[in-house]
Amino acid sequence: MRTLFLVRHAKSSWGDPGLSDRERPLNDRGERDAPKMGKRLAKQGVKPDVILSSPARRALATARVIAEELDFKRADILVDDRLYAAEADTLQRIIGELGDKQKCVMLVGHNPELTELAHRFSGEDTHMPTCAVAEFAFDAKSWPDAMKDRPAKFSLHTPQKQ
Repeated sequence: MRTLFLVRHAKSSWGDPGLSDRERPLNDRGERDAPKMGKRLAKQGVKPDVILSSPARRALATARVIAEELDFKRADILVDDRLYAAEADTLQRIIGELGDKQKCVMLVGHNPELTELAHRFSGEDTHMPTCAVAEFAFDAKSWPDAMKDRPAKFSLHTPQKQ
């Protein structure tokens, strides 16, 4: 079994028009929602083997807060430049490159590609608001195999609902 968590970054700030898109920080709501989702995942017993994050400030901040709630070492978060402004096909290819030892993977990134990938996997009209977490369980022996199949289980969690 392989478990994939797609995490859309928490709500970001548009308060400083001088910042580049990559440098936008979390806003107050994002600062509240990220630990809330991390606590919820911890309560479920989520233990990722790897957390992959976009290098964008808001995504990495979300990854770090969630990692802290999951007792995952922040220093072990893997920042991958390919996760910023990527297409769903690129994300799927990155996931398919993961090693066999990594059974539980968390990918922290952006829309619209996360919503598109969640829709592709689930077959449902899936919308991922900020700080949403889509969970997929694949009955597969490897990540390349998982990327070819529909998941055995799908659930979507948002800060507003469990």
